Amino acid sequence: MSSETYRQIAADLKLDTGAFGQCFDSRKFREAVERDVRQGGEMGVNSTPAFFINGRFLSGAQPFDAFRTIIEDEIQ
Repeated sequence: MSSETYRQIAADLKLDTGAFGQCFDSRKFREAVERDVRQGGEMGVNSTPAFFINGRFLSGAQPFDAFRTIIEDEIQ
């Protein structure tokens, strides 16, 4: 996506567009974000949302029962 697309998303979300633009332009967090994306990819994450519950991967928007099943399984 282009920087203008990100700026429009920020505006649509009613974020402080000045602060967003300054942070975006500074690229201050670029390395950390790229590192997180690489790590996620190595762990099998290819979309959001993605969850890890005690090391068990749950991908996508899931109903509460999907979380409950894994959590109950893990605490037994």
